[in-house]
Amino acid sequence: MGVGIVGYGVYIPRYRIKVEEIARMWGADPKQMKRGLGVEEKAVAGPDEDTVTISVEAAKNALKRGGISPSSVGAIYVGSESHPYAVKPTATIVAEAIGATPEMTAADFEFACKAGTAGIQTCMGMVEAGMIKYGMAIGADTAQSSPGDPLEYAAAAGGAAFLVGKLDGEAIASIEATYSYTTDTPDFWRREMRPYPKHGGRFTGRPGYFKHTLSAAQGLLRKLGLTPRDFDHAVFHQPNGRFPVEVARELGFSMNQIKTGLLSPKIGNTYSGSTMLGLAAILDEAKEGERILAVSYGSGAGSDAFSLIVEEGIEEKRNLAPKVSDYLQEKVYIDYATYCKFTRKLVR
Repeated sequence: MGVGIVGYGVYIPRYRIKVEEIARMWGADPKQMKRGLGVEEKAVAGPDEDTVTISVEAAKNALKRGGISPSSVGAIYVGSESHPYAVKPTATIVAEAIGATPEMTAADFEFACKAGTAGIQTCMGMVEAGMIKYGMAIGADTAQSSPGDPLEYAAAAGGAAFLVGKLDGEAIASIEATYSYTTDTPDFWRREMRPYPKHGGRFTGRPGYFKHTLSAAQGLLRKLGLTPRDFDHAVFHQPNGRFPVEVARELGFSMNQIKTGLLSPKIGNTYSGSTMLGLAAILDEAKEGERILAVSYGSGAGSDAFSLIVEEGIEEKRNLAPKVSDYLQEKVYIDYATYCKFTRKLVR
């Protein structure tokens, strides 16, 4: 393919709540929860943060790293489960905030946790077709969870933005191929006017996450005639800390190949930002010529798989914006009462 990543940026809120603090509130065994989920703590949006502010910060960082004028971005797509408005696009607010309007197109995408990678695929097609010079795909969420539900231990906040453009010497990674696997599987949903999502019991694990993630990864490997040994890094959607490790093992990837992009133990599941933040963490450290497998997953259900090869431009651009590790280090712990206030579970 003749397209690649020309810039990327991330944003992770500074607030964290530990699994021990949530377990204390509900009388659960924190050791059992940490062992079962593979999560130690999660990122929480502050009272003045939402999917828009997270997307704007990530987009600004992507522009810094790409060295691209916002007026040259012809399309912005924001994938999220937590758009602030039911009717009013997040993407137009982001576009206005970064200075990309008005000669461009924008839209919000929804496909559970893979809406951001669907945006990457859309930008790839538009760039390759010559409709736009650059497209920006953002995956960002402030994930909701019912108080006391197991989701509450992992549902987190964060996001990443990727700039897609032609391979003309400024790309930091070429996109070798993409492959998607999609079915109608009711593993997770949230109805209109309901504040919290529900998960479909036995559909959430093997029929949902594992079937689609494995099928997308295997489909891409078949398409390219490659094996896990041909990849230096891999990142899979991270609903918790256990599932991506298990799916990597089933595919034949080693822990060494996935450790750089495995973020959920430290920040939880950032939903639409999950796979994209993991990919950004890998790009923060990867060397020219290394190959990366990235596989998203969205309930409902579907997976998008990408094979990327790191280009020469990575060394020049990677230090132009904050890295994932910078956001991981900057954190402030909060208690459960503050968490409820920040996430509007308590409203005065």
